[in-house]
Amino acid sequence: MFSKTSLGRPPYLVDTQATMPPLPPRMKQRGQQSNFGQTLLFVLMSLALSCIVIEACFIYRLYQSEAKHEMSFSKQVGGEVTTPTKTSVHDVLPSKPVAHLTDGQDVVHGKHILSWSRIADPLLYEMSYREGNLIIHQEGYYYIYSKVFYLEKDSFYHYVMRHTERMAGANITLLLARKYSPRLCSTKSNSHAATRSNSYLAGVFHLLQNDSLYVNVSDSSHVLRHKSMENFFGAFMI
Repeated sequence: MFSKTSLGRPPYLVDTQATMPPLPPRMKQRGQQSNFGQTLLFVLMSLALSCIVIEACFIYRLYQSEAKHEMSFSKQVGGEVTTPTKTSVHDVLPSKPVAHLTDGQDVVHGKHILSWSRIADPLLYEMSYREGNLIIHQEGYYYIYSKVFYLEKDSFYHYVMRHTERMAGANITLLLARKYSPRLCSTKSNSHAATRSNSYLAGVFHLLQNDSLYVNVSDSSHVLRHKSMENFFGAFMI
């Protein structure tokens, strides 16, 4: 529609059907890309946090399991148990034969041969114990050890012996410790004096199936028995 002003200006054109121009396509694309990036970042952050939480839970459960196994094994190897217990079953079994025996309230020593407790939760795997003897089930090289806590008087002998059927039932001395103490004076001041001492023996030996090991002392009445872990005997295959 054309119109003429009162001042005689040139006519101008008025479009009554005109509308606002649409937004440029580039601005729409940029907005969509920005929203998609924010969503992707949120998903990645959520996934990372979830992984951290799962890993922390896994580490905690693994730590608890290892701590439980360590406490159980420590109790069986060196702990003092004064009440009868059933044979313990390890969740993780040893890879080779192993045995660890300790003193206990149920033990009655012989004059020379020491016995070992059956109620102090002994560790026995692919080896057996019978009347003071540790029985070997598999041939191989073994690390053998024994410790005795005793009262020194005149002298004290500590042996680890091997009995084998291969040599006509021979008894062989594998390890030996001797302790000689000076004779006590007869004076009243030190007539009751005595020294407490420890004897420890260890070594590596080749043993055959059905060989037996036992601990021998010069006099078992000299052995001090305050705690079960002070006297022990064991072996393990290497």
